[in-house]
Amino acid sequence: MTQTKLDVINPRTGKADYQITPVRREQIEQFAKQMRVAQRNWLSQGLSARVRAILSLADSLEKNKASVISAMEIDTGRRMLAEAEVMGVIGNLRAWAGRAPQLMPKEEWVQGQAKPNFKHQTDWVPYALVGVISPWNFPITLSFIDAIPAMLAGGCALIKPSEVTPRFADALTPVIAEAGMENVLRFIQGGGETGSALIDHVDCVCFTGSVATGRKVAMKAAENLIPANLELGGKDPLIITEDADIDAAATLALRSSVLATGQACQSIERVYVPHTIYSDFIEKLTEKAKAVRLNYPDISQGEIGPFIFNKQADIVAAQIKDALSKGATRLSGGHILDHGGGRWLEPTVLANGTHDMDVMREETFGPVIPVMAYDTIEEAINLANDTEFGLSGGVFAANIDAAHVIGKHIDAGAISLMDAALTGQYFEAGKQSFKNSGMGPSRMGANGFLRFFRQKAYIANTIAPLTLADFSEG
Repeated sequence: MTQTKLDVINPRTGKADYQITPVRREQIEQFAKQMRVAQRNWLSQGLSARVRAILSLADSLEKNKASVISAMEIDTGRRMLAEAEVMGVIGNLRAWAGRAPQLMPKEEWVQGQAKPNFKHQTDWVPYALVGVISPWNFPITLSFIDAIPAMLAGGCALIKPSEVTPRFADALTPVIAEAGMENVLRFIQGGGETGSALIDHVDCVCFTGSVATGRKVAMKAAENLIPANLELGGKDPLIITEDADIDAAATLALRSSVLATGQACQSIERVYVPHTIYSDFIEKLTEKAKAVRLNYPDISQGEIGPFIFNKQADIVAAQIKDALSKGATRLSGGHILDHGGGRWLEPTVLANGTHDMDVMREETFGPVIPVMAYDTIEEAINLANDTEFGLSGGVFAANIDAAHVIGKHIDAGAISLMDAALTGQYFEAGKQSFKNSGMGPSRMGANGFLRFFRQKAYIANTIAPLTLADFSEG
């Protein structure tokens, strides 16, 4: 593995203004050995001590939040969401510290049912070293979403952030040290080669990112016979019904599609609207989309930031071009803009969407809202399910009950009712990815904690053991 420095591009300027040095394979091996030694003490301290340590980390992060937020702001090109991410991690540290003791299974003897002379007890043994490979779109959130419960379970966390947004991880290093957790929580810098090497030295790997890279992670994990928790791409649908409030539906479709510049796994990427209200909906949506402002030149103003990963702008531009060539109508936005060296896109409403367009089939990850008309709810459901993805989706109807009925037929792991993209706001509901959107246990709800344990059974016989004669043929 080479140690050549990697340039990091500032998404607002398009210039390389930071460098990281990829961690060498032998360094990763050494870190893993050190963390495995530290893990034995971390586990033996007990859950109460781990809770106190996690709360100390939350306090340290809150105390030093300014430096981490500043790094996040440069990493992502956005201010309000950078602060919201950091504050969200502080909240999640405290929330998991409060929940973990309630979720920890009790180690009790259970009497056998089929054979009452047997009884069993279960130990919950944590994975000693959990590897996390996090993406660039929500860098600190998706670094800690797996690491927090893994550490509370009794394991250590070794995290490789995206090389696109690595500044925040360097800013976190002194925060982690101040909390006294540098032996059980460590960030390492590097690209894909570093991530691959990490998988060779951990007991479990958690990855958030594209389907293509997720397949590589899964195959590498399979070679090492370790579990892989994967949350991958999405193409989330929003179904709007005929009796829904049109103005509210348009407001919802806009927010859930373009928040964070559409660079969120749970972003709505296609909208289905009945023919009967299609024109009114499109008119309101376009009006609202045109009122949205870029946060340029003043980062503290506006709602839309730059593309964090500038190559994503090319992918989005190609999808828009393809849609227009196949009959879509551009009603707002639609052109990649260069402001100050960064790449931007105003909210782009595309009418007359059809499923032969890439923008209706492939993950977009940009502020684009393709809208397609339908005649019946059955047709809308079929269109929503006509995808290789199954991350999440939304239904906006007259009321929750009506939305719930439709949501039951959508093949995805989480359905927002009377809203959309709620998995970005609410973390208590367990959900798994369907189809190509991932695999493994839920990272939310109770399983978000329990997935970091293996079950070890103690089976006790309460009477004299059987003899060989007991199994004689006659």
